[in-house]
Amino acid sequence: MTTTLPGHEGGVSGDEPEVELLLAPRDGVPPVVETGAALDEVVRRFAAGRGPVAVDAERASGYRYSQRAYLVQLRREGSGTALIDPIGCPDLSELSSVLQDDEWVLHAASQDLPCLAEIGMVPPRVFDTELAGRLAGFERVGLGAMVENVLGLRLEKGHSAADWSTRPLPESWLVYAALDVEVLLELRDALEEELRSQGKLELAAEEFEAVRLAPPPPPRVDPWRRTSGIHRMRNRRQLAAVRALWEVRDAMARRRDIAPGRILPDSAIVAAVTAAPRTPAELMALPVFGGRSTRRHVDTWFGALQAAVALPEDELPVPSPVGDGPPTPNRWAERDPVAARRLARVRAVVTALADELRMPPENLLQPDAVRRLAWTPPQPITAETVADALRGNGARAWQVARTAGPLAQALPEPEQPEQPEEETSTTSSTPPAPNAPPPFSG
Repeated sequence: MTTTLPGHEGGVSGDEPEVELLLAPRDGVPPVVETGAALDEVVRRFAAGRGPVAVDAERASGYRYSQRAYLVQLRREGSGTALIDPIGCPDLSELSSVLQDDEWVLHAASQDLPCLAEIGMVPPRVFDTELAGRLAGFERVGLGAMVENVLGLRLEKGHSAADWSTRPLPESWLVYAALDVEVLLELRDALEEELRSQGKLELAAEEFEAVRLAPPPPPRVDPWRRTSGIHRMRNRRQLAAVRALWEVRDAMARRRDIAPGRILPDSAIVAAVTAAPRTPAELMALPVFGGRSTRRHVDTWFGALQAAVALPEDELPVPSPVGDGPPTPNRWAERDPVAARRLARVRAVVTALADELRMPPENLLQPDAVRRLAWTPPQPITAETVADALRGNGARAWQVARTAGPLAQALPEPEQPEQPEEETSTTSSTPPAPNAPPPFSG
């Protein structure tokens, strides 16, 4: 069953079906694999299967500091479904080795590939159903929306934000996990056909491979600057206090493997810095520090604040870090008006080309590549030099082929029309007014 997403002209076509709610896997919920013997049986079963392998992983984001997998789900034709507990089975490299001849199907693969690699699972090829939906022009690309709009099936998505480190895992969560991979292979086939009909199958393969081979992101510079509410800080001393509290919290969260916000929310950091308490008692009096766990570590929090107060001026953080790229776009007009106009032209070109391809502009060309090109265009500006610049900023071959030429035309500042010269002649064809003085000729 397939349907068309409202407002999506390029989606999978057909009569809109009644939506069927999936309540349980067709083969039932398999037992969770927690031992080496049970894992050996899964390896044997999946080695004997055929075709693509649906893979998913559940983490405990928002609950745990780490991004490790707490459940891995797989499904394959002829193999059925497997639910594997990576706590009991932390090394799945043998399972990965028997799945190296076929494609792995994931939804939002970039989120799951790092935690899968940690337990030895590395795919030979990837089909990303979320990315396929973006490239095909679907407006809503979450798994539930894609399954409903493409397959006419509805998934219950109530456990996506659950604490998957919970043991034992509730039965309803296992139903949800098994259903996630049960629909992936059918969704993959429908999206492949849609991409083929739009002439996008080859470019999609480039994008999938780029996701598979993407290196880990580099460590973020000054991650404490992402503290929610930090814009309310008025001076460098307050920024130092935010940094001190953030770093103490981060060390504690890493050591206990608890999400930082569950140890001390950002709002508490901002409130403490703003209040500038002079004693631990004044800090505890703040409403956001009323929790038992927070109060237990009050000396730690207060010590961080005092350390920031004692810092010499030359060790205080600067208001804005120096980056290696262009400034934020809202500062371009002030810093370089010519570059700001160039960015507007380049963005307009990318948006127009993306509209023609029926995909989001950010999937046609990464926003960072657009900004870097507009801030520092190559010299001279030609389709070839622009193509080189785009490749240097991570653009794929299909992206370069579709954008380099139009962007090379948009980058130069348009020539201003010549202004007519002012009349400088001392003579006029208009007769002088009566009694007017003769023209000055001396």
